[in-house]
Amino acid sequence: MKYLIVNADDFGFTRGVNEGIALAFKSGIVTSTTLMANGDAFAEAVDIARANPALGVGCHLALVGGRPVAPARDVASLIERDGSLPATLTRLMTKLAGRSVQYEHIESELRAQVERVVAAGIAPSHFDSHKHSHTHPRVMKALARVAAEFGIKSVRNPFESVLASVPLGPAARATRRVYLKQYAMSAAVSVRARAFKRLARDHGLSTPDFFYGVRLTGLLDAEAITSLIESLKDGTTELMCHPGVYGEDLEQSRTRLKQQRQRELDALIDPRLTRAIDELGVKLISYRELG
Repeated sequence: MKYLIVNADDFGFTRGVNEGIALAFKSGIVTSTTLMANGDAFAEAVDIARANPALGVGCHLALVGGRPVAPARDVASLIERDGSLPATLTRLMTKLAGRSVQYEHIESELRAQVERVVAAGIAPSHFDSHKHSHTHPRVMKALARVAAEFGIKSVRNPFESVLASVPLGPAARATRRVYLKQYAMSAAVSVRARAFKRLARDHGLSTPDFFYGVRLTGLLDAEAITSLIESLKDGTTELMCHPGVYGEDLEQSRTRLKQQRQRELDALIDPRLTRAIDELGVKLISYRELG
């Protein structure tokens, strides 16, 4: 049997992102989303989640970008001089490589973010991380410990197979340089896959069998998603996506994905995708049904 989880990242980032995720769930193929506890539109996202109980909601744990949720004294080695989290993944990885970040501070920030989600009345279905920071073993170890504390049983497997072909739609073909850069990044972190799987297994965390979305971040369109659906293997696959309604809040936000989010939304609500899923006997699920 072929199962597909379509997870929309960045829930709570902006109002436009929230609106796009809600539309992609109600009128499209999105089944799951992950909530940013430090997002500017967190409260609105919680309201949307409560109004749509069939939408699976997990935690999009952020160690990159924005302000920490934990008190500054509890995450002093993680944050920058201005009190914010590292602005880029490269900056975070540099700090981790230099051993300047205390492990306890990583765990404290992750715990504080989950506590905020749970305090809002959300029972998280799973964990993933902003910019896939949990590909780093120290972050994954902290995430796994926090998952055990809160009874979380599932986590995103953020590694795409280097050998697996990824269908390219018009958006990816038109900006092939971006696709190749993201392919290289995906391949570079693949060396951490074995350590990730060992940590997940040791902590009793389940993951989907297959994962797509890194190489096509910002490049998803209806053609690419349809081709991916047609190429699914038996087992559970997660497709990561970033839908949003493009507007002033997205244009002014610190993200490279702006109008690309609108294109992804348009693709995710395209009726051709639903028809392909029905014709091929693919079952849409959320992380609540994983395992």
